[in-house]
Amino acid sequence: MLFKDRTDAGKKLADELLEYENIPDGLVIGLPRGGVVLAVEVAKRLKLPLDVVCPRKIGAPFNPEYAIGAITETGEGIFNEEAISYLDISEEHVKETVEREKQQAKRRLELFRKGRPPRDFQDKVVIIVDDGIATGSTMKAAIKSIQSEGAQKIVCAVPVSPPDTHNEISSMVDHMVCLHTPRSFQAVGQFFEDFRPTEDEDVADIMLSYQT
Repeated sequence: MLFKDRTDAGKKLADELLEYENIPDGLVIGLPRGGVVLAVEVAKRLKLPLDVVCPRKIGAPFNPEYAIGAITETGEGIFNEEAISYLDISEEHVKETVEREKQQAKRRLELFRKGRPPRDFQDKVVIIVDDGIATGSTMKAAIKSIQSEGAQKIVCAVPVSPPDTHNEISSMVDHMVCLHTPRSFQAVGQFFEDFRPTEDEDVADIMLSYQT
């Protein structure tokens, strides 16, 4: 195992991001749910504000954990058309799943950002943190959202990713920080001793209690 838990991974990730400590217009974004546990450690270390974006994975009908794409918070899709065709996934399934996940994104945003002013990424240096990348669909949707809201610079920071996904995401951002790119990769959780699920309430508590 590379990491004890998400908190441990967040602290190790923060060590590699010190060039962004206390920078003007810097902002750390956690991807719910697990990514927010790492993001708060990064934000604390770098003395930067913490916020969230809520892209949603679009899973295959036979296995919701297998991503065939993802959507931004507004429902804009990024799809793996090759996988959809190969698995013979119907257009109806995709449309129904997109609509359901769009509602989930809205619900989570309202819960996690309760009482906060509207987000503002305009001309910001945005550090997106997740607990790992597999297919990269969710991260791509997050990048798309943040780009569309006018970020000046986007940094992707994750503890682990397969090499091909790492290379693909690297080409989409200004700076990529990834601690490990193992060739033998089955799932993000295999690199953590403790990878228990993060609940909505955990994320809400982190967002409520964190102060720069």
